[in-house]
Amino acid sequence: MDSLVKIWGAPAAEEIYVLAGWRQWADAGSISSGLPQYLVEENDAQPIGEIRRDGFYLFQTPGTHHLLRPEIKLEEGHRVSLRKPRNDFFYTESNGKGLVIFLGEEPHLSIERYAAAFLDGVEALGARRVVAVSGVYGMMPYSRDREVSCIYSLPRLKQELEEYAVKFSNYEGGATVGACIADQAEARGIEFIDFYAFVPAYDFTQFTTEIQGIRIEYDFRAWYELMRRINHMFGLGLNLSELERRSYELNESIENEVNQLDRRMGEFDVVDFLRQVDEEYEEKSFMPMDDLWEQELGDILDNFDE
Repeated sequence: MDSLVKIWGAPAAEEIYVLAGWRQWADAGSISSGLPQYLVEENDAQPIGEIRRDGFYLFQTPGTHHLLRPEIKLEEGHRVSLRKPRNDFFYTESNGKGLVIFLGEEPHLSIERYAAAFLDGVEALGARRVVAVSGVYGMMPYSRDREVSCIYSLPRLKQELEEYAVKFSNYEGGATVGACIADQAEARGIEFIDFYAFVPAYDFTQFTTEIQGIRIEYDFRAWYELMRRINHMFGLGLNLSELERRSYELNESIENEVNQLDRRMGEFDVVDFLRQVDEEYEEKSFMPMDDLWEQELGDILDNFDE
C-alpha cells in the first residue's frame, strides 16, 4: 500500500462498504461535503485512517489570494487553529455491515496519484463497493424527488443501477474527482459508483433586477434521497427519520421564502414561474420492493380499519 495511506483501525465486520465525499466544486447542496460529515456525527463513526496531504494542494496561485490557502485563526498574535486539507476514513457498523465514511479535500495536483492512494485505502479495508456522493445545481422543483444521475466503474453495474431510479450521464467536459477515481477503479476491477443529485436553483436575472435567484445551500431532501438508495444498496438498516424530517422542514422553508418573494416582486410572478418548472419536470422516484410492500400493507390496514 502507498505510504500516502495510513490505516490504523481494522474493521471487524465481514461486509465492508465505503461512502465517500469531498469538499469539491461539484458540491451543490453541500452533498459531497455535508452528507458524509452528517453521517460521521450521527453514527459516532471513529477515525481509522487517512491519506496524507503531501503534494496534493497549492498554497496560492496569482489572483487567488485566500482561495487556496489553509485557514488560520489568531488571538493576540498566537495561532489558535490552522485548518489544513484532510482526507479521513471513519468507521461505523449497522445491521451487521461495516460502513467506512470517507471525507476528503479535492486535490489541486496529482489526481492520478491521489486516486491511486484512495483506492489503495479501499483495498486495504477490504471494501466490496464504493459509492461517492456529489451535487450539481439545476432547474427542478424544490418539492419533488431529486433527479439522480450516476457514473460507474464496471459495465456490469449498469443493470443493477437501473433499479435505483437514476439517469446515466452523457456529460462531456471537466472531470470531477469522482470521475477520475472511477477511471482507475475500472482498471483495478473495483466497484465504484458516483451518484449526482440535482439541487434546485433558480435564476431570475432575465426577468427582474430585484433578486438574482434562489439556490439551496444544504439540500436535506437530496441527502435523504441519496441515503435511501445507499441504505438499500448496502443493506445498512440506518434510521433515516431525522433526514426525512429535515427534508420536510426544508420544503416548508423554501415555500415560505417563495411566497414572501412573490409578494414583493411586483410584476414577476415567482409562484407561476415555479409552477411551470414543476409542470415540465418528470419525476423519477426510488421505490424498492420492500418499501412497496410496506406501503401496500399500510393501505390494506387503513382500509380494514375503515
